[in-house]
Amino acid sequence: EIVLVISNVPDVEGLQRAREAGIEALTVDHKRFGKDREAFERAIDAVLRARRIDIVALAGFMRVLTPFFVRAWSGRLLNIHPSLLPKYPGTNTHARALEAGDKEHGATVHLVVEEVDAGEVLGQARMPIEAADTPETLAQRLLALEHELYPRCLAKFAAKTPPREV
Repeated sequence: EIVLVISNVPDVEGLQRAREAGIEALTVDHKRFGKDREAFERAIDAVLRARRIDIVALAGFMRVLTPFFVRAWSGRLLNIHPSLLPKYPGTNTHARALEAGDKEHGATVHLVVEEVDAGEVLGQARMPIEAADTPETLAQRLLALEHELYPRCLAKFAAKTPPREV
């Protein structure tokens, strides 16, 4: 069950969609913390713990997490990445796949560890790269696959993850 959506960017569509679905939606604006990434993440951690959250699923969160947060949520922190990891960790995955002449592309749901995009793979979805694809069309086509893959992987992961001890 999804019980909370947090964004670091105010007024994003995901917050409104959560509210419309009856899910609590909050903003913890990273700009309030200046360059202190850990203070920002400690604020999020406090919100998550106060609500007794068991699993954190990142989506569209384009920031590298500090060791503090990754360790605090170790084994309970998931991310979706727009490539078939271990290929193309980091950014610009669509352009990199096209530049390499890859025949297929995809998305990966993985556990988050301190090394970027290096955690255990929980699931992947693949699709062919078409001759006319651009980074933009590839991203758009992949998004539909991501929207199927992430909920499926999250549900499977949640079913086997015990509640977090307080």
